[in-house]
Amino acid sequence: MLTRIDLRGSAADPRRLLPRAAVDVTSAVEQVRPLVEDVATRGFEAIRQATARFDGVDLTALRVPAEHLAAAERELDPAVREALREAIARTRAVHADQRREDVTTRVVPGGRVTERWVPTDRVGLYVPGGLATYASTVVMNVVPAQVAGVGSVAVTSPPQRGTGAPEATVLAACAMLDVDEVYAVGGAQAIAMLAHGSDGAGPGDGCAPVDMITGPGNVYVTAAKRLLRGTVGIDTEAGPTEIAILADDTADARHVAADLISQAEHDPLAASVLVTPSESLADAVDAELIRQVGATKHSDRIATALSGPQSGTVLVDDLDAGVRVVDAYAAEHLEIQTRDAREVAMRVRHAGAVFVGPYAPVSLGDYLAGSNHVLPTGGCARHSGGLSVQSFLRGIHVVEYDREALRAAAAHVVALAEAEDLPAHGQAVTARFP
Repeated sequence: MLTRIDLRGSAADPRRLLPRAAVDVTSAVEQVRPLVEDVATRGFEAIRQATARFDGVDLTALRVPAEHLAAAERELDPAVREALREAIARTRAVHADQRREDVTTRVVPGGRVTERWVPTDRVGLYVPGGLATYASTVVMNVVPAQVAGVGSVAVTSPPQRGTGAPEATVLAACAMLDVDEVYAVGGAQAIAMLAHGSDGAGPGDGCAPVDMITGPGNVYVTAAKRLLRGTVGIDTEAGPTEIAILADDTADARHVAADLISQAEHDPLAASVLVTPSESLADAVDAELIRQVGATKHSDRIATALSGPQSGTVLVDDLDAGVRVVDAYAAEHLEIQTRDAREVAMRVRHAGAVFVGPYAPVSLGDYLAGSNHVLPTGGCARHSGGLSVQSFLRGIHVVEYDREALRAAAAHVVALAEAEDLPAHGQAVTARFP
């Protein structure tokens, strides 16, 4: 089922040869631009029309009433409630250790710089609602924002046909996290609403603009985030999900196949990539895929993803070559199923998150590991990390120098200012010492 790419004996740059989903965000930007501008101009009426067109829902209000949130939590399946409670606790424990402390550095006598860590004032969190429901994404976005100390959190998620509200588990997760500002808006119109703000159907129904937007979504959500970057801050441009597995002949083919399938379940464009020096493992995984895919609920979607050009098996000479390949690929999720898996994992430099050994599958990270599942895709792990408390904090330098400390630095400031042909910079210092 998986296409094979044989890199054994090859000196070629693997980045040119590895499979990757093709997503044209640039074209989508031009498609969503009129909608985003319409929301900025006409607010609720533009959102209502877009929601009717794209979601098939006649939106009568933007905001989900508080009683609907309470009812969703009250009616939640007890097993799901307990699982969400545990997910929240574990995610909060990990993210609490990411908090930053203000630090003051004494640069010279009489001169010091303090770095203050200040949370974003208001954040909009997007929770997708397409082929699956994503209550876990509520947890992964809200918890780090709360731990960072964000003062105002708004969640928006597409309304469902029949109810006109976001999916009930999403609402319940919001209630469990004490988020009471929730909007039944999805797609590019939701991103525009968060960025520009909007009036509502009546008093108390509007949405105030936010300072930052986080959360994954489809290509149109991503395009709207790209278009509005600068008007608001964004976390990342999320593409289709990815899993890469670096495995040797000690790996269990059943586990490898199950994990490849788990991410292919998200989307027909999801990427599942196996990197291995063992041809026998590759053969065994293919056999397991044939056996397991047919037994899954979303077998058509999974088969499309696994057989697509974004997925495949990459054969390499040895584990060293395998590490170079997965580093070049920079997967959103990377599993290491090899001998000395932790040692191999610690050599990896480029991945959104790394899952070590046979008992740390990506599915654990999606829900309950305590790590965050909002991660860079499309090779962006080469320069960006996943969502964290740090995503919601800004470092502000506070500079304090007394007269003598400035006098001691004056000659150096003047020299550099003259070298850059900006003499007024130097004069701003010397003016203090007539």
